[in-house]
Formats: sequence, C-alpha cells, structure tokens
Amino acid sequence: MGDGVGLPRARLHAVRLNALRIVNAIRFAAPVRWLKLGFQDVLAAPAPNLVYGALVALLSFGIWRALIETDLAFWALSLSCGFVFVAPILAMGLYEAGRALEHKEKPELSRMLLVRSAMRADVYYLGVTLLFIYLFWGRVAQLVYGLSTYRLHRTVPEFLSFAFNTAEGHAMMIGGTIVGGVMAFFTFAISVVSTPMLMDQRSNMFEAVFTSLRAVSKNFGPLLFWAALITALLILCALTSWLALVFVFPWLGLASWRAYRDIVGEDAAAVARGA
Repeated sequence: MGDGVGLPRARLHAVRLNALRIVNAIRFAAPVRWLKLGFQDVLAAPAPNLVYGALVALLSFGIWRALIETDLAFWALSLSCGFVFVAPILAMGLYEAGRALEHKEKPELSRMLLVRSAMRADVYYLGVTLLFIYLFWGRVAQLVYGLSTYRLHRTVPEFLSFAFNTAEGHAMMIGGTIVGGVMAFFTFAISVVSTPMLMDQRSNMFEAVFTSLRAVSKNFGPLLFWAALITALLILCALTSWLALVFVFPWLGLASWRAYRDIVGEDAAAVARGA
C-alpha cells in the first residue's frame, strides 16, 4: 500500500515544489517595458479597460470624499495611503483582460467584472489577507497619529499644516512612512506574483505567495524599482483626487499582468496544469 499510494503523493509533492521554483530572472529595466506594454494593452481595448478604471476611480473618490465631508481628514489621507494594500485584488478584472489580449481575444467588461477563475477559495483567502493588512494599517496609522498629537485635525488643511509645520508632525510623518513602507513592501512581496497566478493557474494560496516571495528574492532590484514606479503613479492619482485612476489603474493592472508573465512564465503554468 505504501508503494501504491506514497509514490504518486511524492510525485505530486515534487511537482508542486517545482511550480514554486520556476521563477525567471529579469533585467533591472524590465518594469519600464511592462509599463510600455501595459500602455499598449490599454489602447488595444480602451472601452472596457477605461470603464473598469472609471469604476475603481469612482469608488475611491466616493470613499475619499465622504471622509472629507464628515471631517475625517486623517482617515481620508491614511486610508488613501493604504490603497496599495487592496489594489491587487481590485485588479483581478484587468488580469482577465491581459489574459484575453494575450490569446488574441477581445476583453469583455462583463468577464472583467465577474472573473470566473477568481471565484474560488484560495483567491478569497488572499483577498481577506490583503483586506486584513489594509485594516491593520488603519489601526497602525491611528496609533502613530495618536502618539504624535492630542488634537484631532478635522480638515485636510489643518492636518497638512500639522504634518509639515510642526516637529510632532514631522515625527509622525517619519514614523508613518517607515512603518507604512515596510507594510506596503511586504504586501507587494506576497502579491506581486500571487494574485495573477491564482487566477491563471490551479495553485493554492500558499504556493502562489511563496512563488511571489521567491520572485522578489531573486529579482529584488528590478521589483523594488517596479514597486517605486507603482507608488509614484498612485501618488499622482491621489493628487488628482483619484480621478487619474481612470487611466492609471488599468495601465498598472495590465502592466502587472505582463510582469507576472515575465517572472513566472509559461513553464510554471505548464507544471501547474500537469499537477
């Protein structure tokens, strides 16, 4: 019985380990190429991509504006900074569009809004994990803010004046940037490959996350550069009250699909399908 059952299990285990190990080395300038290809992909199917981006922009602007109108400037700004924590899950529809374009198909908005391959437990687990990190960031930001001042700054001008014109505000900004930066990069490390991989392959959450971590370990410089480019573009979106997300979000989402295909590649997909 040991030979009949143990051998297939051992082979299955080996296949899964190989799926984790197949990570391609990329050049430092690869993120620039991803952005170029992502830009072309947006223009290849502008209607569904821009509508998708508009929906994300409308949601982001609505939440941000509601917090501003209720005199919760701190929460508006801190939760805006935490957008990076949930962006990978929000981009699932764009990964679907990227896959369709890769197969010379026309992306459909209905399929982007309801991604069937993403409707499984492992994707939900990753989504809940990212949501938990997002909520945890809100608590951490509140703690850093509370340790910096006893006042509640209700409007954006008041909060910005405190942050940039006082010693306590400077300490808050430094502390928040360090803690937020570490949390953001950790989130990036576990999701840069895992999110599209879960949609594209029949892998589980742990396999996808470990593959993502290995990708960052093997390509630390290029992916740090990629994270910096994403951050810069999202800051630009925040400065436009999130309206620039209409174009930037589908651009980044499709570029992220290109990144995944470069890093994980066809071989990993074939191994996962063979499992």
